[in-house]
Amino acid sequence: MIIQFNEKVHFYNRILNFNRSNTLPKVNSKKNIESEKLTRILFVLDASNSMYGRWENGTKMEIAQRLMNSMIDSLSEIQDPNFQLALRVYGHQKPVPPQDCNDTKLEVPFNYKNLNRIKQKIRELRPMGTTPIARSILSAAGDFPSCENCRNILILITDGVEACDEDPCKASKILQKKGIFLKPFVIGVGLEPELVNSFDCVGSYYDAKNENTFKKVLDVIVTQVLNNTSAQINLIGNDGKASETNLPIILKNIKSDQIQNMFIHTLNYKNLPDTLNLDPLIQYEGQVFSIPPVKIDSSYIFSGKHNQLGTEIVSGELKLSMPGSKSLQYKPLAIVRQVGKSEILNVQYFNSTTRYLSGYYEIDILTLPRYQEKVLIKAGKTHDFIIPTPGDVTIQLKTNGYGSIFESVGSKLEWVINIDDQLTRQKFSLQPGQYILIFRSGSAQQTSYSKTKKFNVSSGNSTLVRLP
Repeated sequence: MIIQFNEKVHFYNRILNFNRSNTLPKVNSKKNIESEKLTRILFVLDASNSMYGRWENGTKMEIAQRLMNSMIDSLSEIQDPNFQLALRVYGHQKPVPPQDCNDTKLEVPFNYKNLNRIKQKIRELRPMGTTPIARSILSAAGDFPSCENCRNILILITDGVEACDEDPCKASKILQKKGIFLKPFVIGVGLEPELVNSFDCVGSYYDAKNENTFKKVLDVIVTQVLNNTSAQINLIGNDGKASETNLPIILKNIKSDQIQNMFIHTLNYKNLPDTLNLDPLIQYEGQVFSIPPVKIDSSYIFSGKHNQLGTEIVSGELKLSMPGSKSLQYKPLAIVRQVGKSEILNVQYFNSTTRYLSGYYEIDILTLPRYQEKVLIKAGKTHDFIIPTPGDVTIQLKTNGYGSIFESVGSKLEWVINIDDQLTRQKFSLQPGQYILIFRSGSAQQTSYSKTKKFNVSSGNSTLVRLP
C-alpha cells in the first residue's frame, strides 16, 4: 500500500498559495539556494513576428519585456556565484518571409553578474522572425557549461507553436533523459486554447491568459526554483505509525534515470523520520529496499514546503535454524521467492533471522536433498523453520566411474546428486534418511556391471560407503 500525503492542486490555487500579493517573494539567497549546488536558469524567449500581436494594454513583447525586467530586478539582491541566469532568444534576427529556422541565439551566457546585460538585451528585442522552438531547445544543450553538480533549469516563454516542422516534445525528452536540464517550464503568452495541449509533453505548462497571470506565473516559477523544499519519508510499521527505520532508500530522477539520493533511513532524536532536502523540480521515483522492495509515491512535491511522503512496511521475521550446524564447514542456505513469482527475492543462511513484508513465500533449501516449503510470514511474528543437522557421507570407490545418489522415500527413489566421474573418493553432507548409490565403473562397457549400495545417514554422524 502506498501512502501519499500530498495532493496535487489546481494551478491557480498554487498561485494563490505561493503569492497572494502579486509580488515576487523575498528570497534569502544564502539560505534558500543549496550552497553546494550551482543553480542555472536559462530563459528562452520568443521574439518571433507574432509577439507584435496586441495583448491587453500593449503588445505581447512589450508586456513580456516589462515583466521579465521587473522580475530580474527582484532577483538583483541575489549576489551568489551559485545562482546564475542566461538568455536565449529566437525569431529576432531575420524577418519572415523567408523563414529561417536557424534564427536562435544565446544572447547572454551564464554569469552571476549579468543581470543588467540580460535586461538591456530584452529591451532591445524587436520581433520579426519565425518560431524554431525545437531547435532552440536542442541548442540550449550547449548553453549550459559542463558541470557535475548543477541544477539546470529552462524557462520557455512563447506565444506560438513550433513553425519549423520539428518536434519540441522529442527535443525536450532527449535532453531531460541525458540529464542536461530538469523538466522545463513553459509559459504560454496569450496562446490560443486549441494550442495549449501541444506543450504538455515539453514541460510544466503555465497558461498566462493575461498580464496579471503572466506576472504571477513568473513569480511562482522563480519561487519553486529558489525556495528550500524538504521532505520526510514515513515508513508506516506494524503499529500504524512512522516507526519503521534503518532501511536503505534510493531516490531516482524519473526523466534521466539518475540516482539523486541514496541513504539509510533514520529516525532523529525526536523519534521522527529525518529531514531530506529535495529539489522540487525533479520528479522522483523512490524505492525502499525492504524485502521485497516497495515504492514511494513522490510524483508531486510542494516547493518551499516540508513534504510528507511514505509507504507501509508491515513485516514479520523468518528464522532459519539448523541445530548443531555452527561447527560444520558446510553452511546451508535458502533461496526465498514470493509465491507465484520466479525471481529470487533473497538468499538467507541458516542460523539467521531476516525481516520480510508480511505475506506468503516459497523457500528452496539448498541442502542435499533439496527441500521446498511455503511459509506465511505474519506481521509482528517470527516464523521458525528448523531442519536437522546433516551427516557426512564418504564414498570410497576402487576406480572412478559414473554414479548417482538417490534418496529412498517409501517405495520411491528421488534423485539427489551425481558423483564426480573423475574421483574415487568423495564427501557429501546429506540430510538424515535412507539412500542408495548406483555406480558403474568407467571402464565397464555393459549395464550389467552397475552396482548398488544402500546406506543410512543420521544427524551429526559420519558414514563410509564402499563399493568393491
